[in-house]
Amino acid sequence: MKHIYCISGFGADERVFSKISVPGNDVHFIKWLSPLQNEPIAHYASRMRDQIRHENPVLFGLSFGGIMGIEIAKTIHTEKVIIISSVKTYHEMPRWMRLTGKMKLDKMVPLKSFDIIKPVENYNLGIENKEELQLVNEYRGSVSPEYTRWAVHQILNWKNEWIPENMIHIHGKKDHIFPVRYVKADYIIDDGGHFMIMNKADKVNSIFKKILEQERAA
Repeated sequence: MKHIYCISGFGADERVFSKISVPGNDVHFIKWLSPLQNEPIAHYASRMRDQIRHENPVLFGLSFGGIMGIEIAKTIHTEKVIIISSVKTYHEMPRWMRLTGKMKLDKMVPLKSFDIIKPVENYNLGIENKEELQLVNEYRGSVSPEYTRWAVHQILNWKNEWIPENMIHIHGKKDHIFPVRYVKADYIIDDGGHFMIMNKADKVNSIFKKILEQERAA
């Protein structure tokens, strides 16, 4: 039995993993914390790491959770680091993100989600049904401005170039947040978008099963 620690995406919680099935393994969820003032991502990751209670865990990170999983993996020994709808280094980010971070534009514009742009946000996230829309709207209403400002700044200014040797990357060909043309993934889901962990969960589960079976065979 493996201990799989899941890290959700930006401001989300364990509900985004509700359709993921890994029978025979123990699944845990790492919760986001309130960031300290001007807290570096490495320090934040060390606080997130304190929620891990088992040695040699499998880290499974979604989107920003994948970034955080890599940061946590810098500080502990892991059996696997699996990221989905995420990036391994800043080189895999779209150019507009890197440019926005370099120019510090996130400090100059409001980060609140306005009703007029929510349809665009939903499209970029790859929302496909009412269940997903309701969940995303709940996240929008519950995430704090302090966390939002901190997380956006960390994403746009992430300069990581280190890739864990035991990393596996799952990505969607239709991901609009992190376009696949910038990404070198181990598994690509052709009709998958950024939210494929929910609306393409059957395909994600099939890949997850393959990854764990390969480990048993080894």
